Amino acid sequence: MKKDKTIKSDILSLIGNNFDIQRGKPFPFGATIVRGGINFAVYSPYAQSVWLVLFDLCEQEPVLEFPLDATYNRTGHVWHALVTGLDHGIKYGFRVRGSSDHNPVDERIVLLDPYARATCGGQQWGKPIKIERDGRKHTFRISTIPKNNFDWGLDAPLNIPLPDTIIYELHVRGYTVHPSSKVKHPGTFTALTQKIPYLKELGVTAVELMPVTDFDETANERINPKNGKKLMDFWGYNPLSFFAPKAAYAAKNENEHAILNEFRQMVKKFHQAGIEVILDMVFNHTGEGGLDGPVYHFKGFDNRVYYMIDPQTGEYLNFSGCGNTLNCNHPVVRDMILDSLRYWVMEMHVDGFRFDLASILGRGRNGEILSNPPLLERIAEDPILAKSKLIAEAWDAAGLYQVGDFPHFERWMEWNGRYRDDVRRFMRGDRGMVGAFATRLFGSADLYQDDGREPYHSVNFVTCHDGFTLHDLVSYNEKHNLENGEDNRDGADQNFSWNCGVEGPSSDPEVLKLRSRQKRNFITALLLSQGVPMLLAGDEFGRTQKGNNNAYCQDNEISWVNWDLTRQNEDLLRFTRLLIRFRKENAHFRRAQFEIKTINGEPEVSWHGQKLNQPQWEDPETRWLGVLYRGDTAQKQKDVYLLFNASGQPRRFELPKIKSGKSWHLFINTANTPPRDIYEPRRAPVLNDQTRIVLQPFSSVVLIGR
Repeated sequence: MKKDKTIKSDILSLIGNNFDIQRGKPFPFGATIVRGGINFAVYSPYAQSVWLVLFDLCEQEPVLEFPLDATYNRTGHVWHALVTGLDHGIKYGFRVRGSSDHNPVDERIVLLDPYARATCGGQQWGKPIKIERDGRKHTFRISTIPKNNFDWGLDAPLNIPLPDTIIYELHVRGYTVHPSSKVKHPGTFTALTQKIPYLKELGVTAVELMPVTDFDETANERINPKNGKKLMDFWGYNPLSFFAPKAAYAAKNENEHAILNEFRQMVKKFHQAGIEVILDMVFNHTGEGGLDGPVYHFKGFDNRVYYMIDPQTGEYLNFSGCGNTLNCNHPVVRDMILDSLRYWVMEMHVDGFRFDLASILGRGRNGEILSNPPLLERIAEDPILAKSKLIAEAWDAAGLYQVGDFPHFERWMEWNGRYRDDVRRFMRGDRGMVGAFATRLFGSADLYQDDGREPYHSVNFVTCHDGFTLHDLVSYNEKHNLENGEDNRDGADQNFSWNCGVEGPSSDPEVLKLRSRQKRNFITALLLSQGVPMLLAGDEFGRTQKGNNNAYCQDNEISWVNWDLTRQNEDLLRFTRLLIRFRKENAHFRRAQFEIKTINGEPEVSWHGQKLNQPQWEDPETRWLGVLYRGDTAQKQKDVYLLFNASGQPRRFELPKIKSGKSWHLFINTANTPPRDIYEPRRAPVLNDQTRIVLQPFSSVVLIGR
């Protein structure tokens, strides 16, 4: 094709004098650097016309547009072109003229490439570039092409076995942006690497990063009624890209290469410390919202392919609660999701993924629940993803709850929401919960054993980003979300929390003592349960969100981790560190199977009440439990006895007999004042009475036989 005579002179220095536009190839999708230039390919089946738009800098006005010929530059449903003379660093997008059903957008809008590896326009947190259109300001994003010049050395995903995994969920910005974090470049990937020594000492084996792909943090239009400040989309669960890292999370974001390399350097440093990186991916909806939402890409390329649309009304089906639902099991969308996951594994070396509202990934094109969802199967069976951790949030916003029933193909792990609820209810002393608590403590066999899965398919958590922090769980009976600007309607109403007698902050020493005990009870149960434990960042030192259980919009001290608490609550931090180490040193709590074998004629695991071998499963008033792990002498294992009393009265427990020459030693008693709440295992004091022990109200005890 001939060069467009309207080419601006300033683009010539960028692309050289030897540029030309040729037919190119329809695959791979996106922008691919090839010998002599860049190949562009984008899927848009019902487009009547497509323009390739080039930008010199990250500015609002393009410097060059190439109209693609509907015959020459099209193969099937893919529009493509090879532009010679171009190199990495070029900014680009597409304009599309299409049908009202499939491309119902203004053809003047420059669309993001769905496969773009980097974006431009959002480098500064809270201050994205805006453009004026039809009297309104819209967030500006264009695609850009990075070079691949990072030296990984010998780095590779760590592939830590699932039974040995301990996950730590955090928000990249929120974890280090508070002044108390004392890091360089707070709120960035670089800052996160400065916390690696802390995380290594804590003992976690994986960080699970809340969304790091590009999103518009300014998309929230609500105002905080308390101070009149504009609220944010702080969490980032409204993606604009499935490939491009968020530029504002990079300390060095002067160009697209620096952004990607900073993320890669972060992953590499985590791997050097023996810590995996798991990404929270949002494939159930996008930041384009509903009918009145912004336009970035999919609405312009093919609205009815990328989204679930009601065939009668033309409205978006909304199983996500966020205005639209991605049409995940359409073959084109399915391929895009797989390409994204492979990219993050191959090019960014991540170790696994947590899938937000993953039940949507099992819905058909009209929202129907599929018995054998092709996308979930393809992810599970994909050879490149074969060693990656796959974690499903096994529900959606339309009432589909699949915990224990998620289509797993013997690969998928699940966020165990049943674990969260049952452990919370037991610990606050609800009636009739002892059986459910025991089941959760032993890996939720009722959910996973019947379909061939094992305890490590359960990701156990008491708290996560969505809900109360651990401190707030024992400090509030009700959510306090007024500052979210939704009249306290948002966030879960059923939290199974208990304020221990006073709502919110208290100076009552008895209330504070009980709250401290309850936090330790939860941490003890979580880290000594079968399955994969997940801690919420800051819970190990008492972080609070002031009772807000849906802080998605709070870019302030409600969401920021206050590192001063590591000193104020150093006893809780010490407790957590020692307990993590104990879990790692004792295979009892990292079982790879539900089957209980015998050791010297006794079961490996046995359940007890106040009297040995009498757990009182059927008594709804029972609020206490003991579980004994017998150690295999040949494996140099110790006997370990766990005791929980979730009643308001002291309870006396009989103690199992221990091997000749050994004694019961007190490792944990959450009723004791720190530092006697937990001991170094080798310094754990011997019990004076080896036949019985009294547990105080709402307390836990762990005994070691040696």
